[in-house]
Amino acid sequence: MIINTPIIPAKLQFIKKADAEHTLHLEAICIFMATGFFMDEDTYWHDLVCLSPAHQHELDEQGYLIKSTPSFQWHYTPREITFETALEEYIDLLTKITRKQVGDSPVILPLSGGLDSRSQALIFKNLPNPVQSFSYAFQNGYQEHQIAKKIATACDFDFKAFTIPKGYLWGSINELSKLINGYSEFTHPRQMAVLPELKQMEGVFSLGHWGDVLFDRGVPEGLKNSEVIPFLLKKMVKPKGMELAEKLWQYWELEGDFKSYLIARIETGLDKIKIAELSAKIRAFKTSQWAHRWTTTNLCVFEAAHPITMPYYDDEMCEFICTIPEAYLSDRRLQIAHLKQDKALSNITWQENKPFNLNNFQYNRSPYNIPYRVFNKLKRVGQGLIGKPYIQRNWELQFVGNENVKQLESHLFEDKFNHWIPQTIIKEVYQDFNHGDAVASSHAVSVLLTLSLWHQQNFKNS
Repeated sequence: MIINTPIIPAKLQFIKKADAEHTLHLEAICIFMATGFFMDEDTYWHDLVCLSPAHQHELDEQGYLIKSTPSFQWHYTPREITFETALEEYIDLLTKITRKQVGDSPVILPLSGGLDSRSQALIFKNLPNPVQSFSYAFQNGYQEHQIAKKIATACDFDFKAFTIPKGYLWGSINELSKLINGYSEFTHPRQMAVLPELKQMEGVFSLGHWGDVLFDRGVPEGLKNSEVIPFLLKKMVKPKGMELAEKLWQYWELEGDFKSYLIARIETGLDKIKIAELSAKIRAFKTSQWAHRWTTTNLCVFEAAHPITMPYYDDEMCEFICTIPEAYLSDRRLQIAHLKQDKALSNITWQENKPFNLNNFQYNRSPYNIPYRVFNKLKRVGQGLIGKPYIQRNWELQFVGNENVKQLESHLFEDKFNHWIPQTIIKEVYQDFNHGDAVASSHAVSVLLTLSLWHQQNFKNS
């Protein structure tokens, strides 16, 4: 049997290996603790692999993986074309892929304050499909859905705004754990909070994931080859993630040290990408790692409601990216030029550069942005004074407050879990979260919570 995987799979596929023992892959788990995702084919087990993207996989009669052969190699082969030609090709391709994916179906379009979903909105504005758009904002947080509503209004879409409420996680954590199977932190897929409402909608999702990576620089301008590993470590490893991974590495008495192991894994991944242009090389590395093992993992939550379509994941889009000069991809140039063709959409706030829009975001620097920053700071402080702290991150809704604490501690300090991950390590992380830098420690708490639910699922009788 042969299985072909796309360049960026929208669904993870797990296959058993016949020549490996059914033992925990502790090194891979340490990487998950540090970064929040698994690398390459890694899973929790040595005899279970996640099929690599852009490969042809051969299975034997029993369904075990025999071998995997690359079917696509990332490359950088820029054509000698003008920016105007590249822009026209990009718009035509995005339109073509979108039409192919959604057909005549009604469309469910999540909208944010960024560029990817806004680019999709501009495509759907000129297509006949009925569009139900929606957005969400954190309770007592930035009202992102206000930007999304303006986009929907400009495109004449139906629109719904949702609020992600405090403590929503605990009522759905078991269902979410089964969906993502321990391969992502629970605090990332906030759409889980509104899954029942999403199920009531009709149509197929059109999701804009990964456009921001494909259509931007792979590395900061001027980065040297000698600086790539430190750059990737900074991007991949979450605050306090390295410390947690190192503690578990030592507790499990694994060979060598964790940081050296992680660097070696990154170097191996980079060596497989035969591209001299550094920005293109790192974009390809991010796509084969982050997109596949982090972004894709949470797509199953959307898929639990309706079928998903993803224009930026399409093979043709990836092939297109490989032929476009880096200067055209950098700084979101193609997406911005596309959106500037619609005055209404380009004049709506770009969340990343709020309060500026696509026509004046270059002024998001001192002194032009000082009035907004001062006003925003006063607003956050004011909310805190009246007992409604400003929420910027999902974990603040899930881990803070008496009821949240009870739920969190019941999982972190569950007896069977603590037989595997010692309380001494968990207490150190939790103490730092409660009495040190909560923002920095939140990732470590979150992955330990994920690990606890995974352990409960897989070792019910241990």
